[in-house]
Amino acid sequence: MPYATGFDREKYIEMQSEHISARRAEIGGKLYLEMGGKLFDDNHAARVLPGFTPDNKIAMLDRIKDEVEIVICFNAGDVVRQKIRADLGITYEDDVLRLVDVFRERGFLVENVVVTQLEGHNATVEAFLARLERLGLKVSRHYMIPGYPQDTARVVSEEGFGRNDYVATTRDLIVMTAPGPGSGKLATCLSQVYHESKRGIPAGYAKFETFPIWNLPLSHPVNLAYEAATADLDDINVIDQYHLDAYGEQVTSYNRDIEVFPLLRTLLREVTGKEPYKSPTDMGVNMAGYCISDDAACRHAAEQEIIRRYYKALVDERRLEADSTISDRVANVMRKANVEASRRAVVGPALAVAEASGKPGAALELADGTIVTGKTSDLLGPSAAVLLNALKTLAGIPDDVHLLSPAAIEPIQTLKTSYLGSVNPRLHTDEVLIALSVSASADANAALALEHLKDLRGCDAHTTTILGSVDEGIFRSLGVLVTSEPQYWKKALYHKR
Repeated sequence: MPYATGFDREKYIEMQSEHISARRAEIGGKLYLEMGGKLFDDNHAARVLPGFTPDNKIAMLDRIKDEVEIVICFNAGDVVRQKIRADLGITYEDDVLRLVDVFRERGFLVENVVVTQLEGHNATVEAFLARLERLGLKVSRHYMIPGYPQDTARVVSEEGFGRNDYVATTRDLIVMTAPGPGSGKLATCLSQVYHESKRGIPAGYAKFETFPIWNLPLSHPVNLAYEAATADLDDINVIDQYHLDAYGEQVTSYNRDIEVFPLLRTLLREVTGKEPYKSPTDMGVNMAGYCISDDAACRHAAEQEIIRRYYKALVDERRLEADSTISDRVANVMRKANVEASRRAVVGPALAVAEASGKPGAALELADGTIVTGKTSDLLGPSAAVLLNALKTLAGIPDDVHLLSPAAIEPIQTLKTSYLGSVNPRLHTDEVLIALSVSASADANAALALEHLKDLRGCDAHTTTILGSVDEGIFRSLGVLVTSEPQYWKKALYHKR
């Protein structure tokens, strides 16, 4: 299906800025704004809301950057587990540093980081905190609270939030962000409101969570795609019963917001003397649902994202030799959305290539709906082959024209096998791109093909075997949305990750 825009970016930036300003005026003091999802590289939102750019949120905050202070929090457990950001291929630990750098490069104030859910002493966590402090960042420690969030009497006490370090901020709009979900943003915000009240400083809380989109139905594919994306957290979308009771309006929320709402309401009542929110939906400031310009385009994009999440779960489980818990959850989301893996247009052609050749195959769908394939040969792996074939198609180069001659490929193969100890002589995608770049100085077709690399961004691809880290990284860098069958080409007990 040709790609279509379904989201109005400019309308979103305008509406979102106005709504946050209005909420600040209502609070009348410090506003702790929890930012769900990614602030400047929200690739999930860009995939399910075509037209939403990954930097939409930060573009909105750019308008008021002199009033904003950004605080980054992360879960101690994610450091211990060395959790990886799937879209970037880096650990949450490294992403904390990356976030600080990128925010500062854009002119935002970032001085504070918060480690959450500390429990006992862990050498790995303490080493990272010491590193952050050596880099000049202010580190605050927040601890596990027994009974959180149900035991509100304990949580809203000196034994609960009172035990956490106070984060000394200097501005009145504090944006709380993190490398990913489950990092403790909400608890950090609520802890800060508690500490501000102890100091006699008026403070409030609001939430900027793009998903689930509250004014889209529970079963809308865009909301279901969020459920698939957070399957590892066992999040589920639910009807906001508090909102239904208060206003008679059925809106979408998710389980963690519903679970924590009694705490939020109790905290705000105890520290401010009033209850500003009647429901979890009330505390949100998300305007994304009002900016969908083509519902059909967003539905299609979200359905494709659900399928991609399913394949990712299958591959992760195969790599880790884990059980099917996560893929089963995503499969359940697929049933809710009434989609099957076969709806992913590149799957069938890739499998057909593999069946016909008896070797791994790949397929890639271009923006106009054209599907190109690649097969395994003595010179190229399927990922490299489909990449070259896609570039030839985009550049209008005939199929029988070789962008890389065997004479150009064979020296690279010799280097790999004779000197670098590789058992696989076929070229990976990175090696193909280097060879293509070298050829471009003397070959007009190679130069023309290189010019079309940018046109691969947002394209879907599928391979019939699990990708190695190199090919996976190249596809990620090019913006190609690749999935794989959960199979290794060769049967072996050890596979390099």
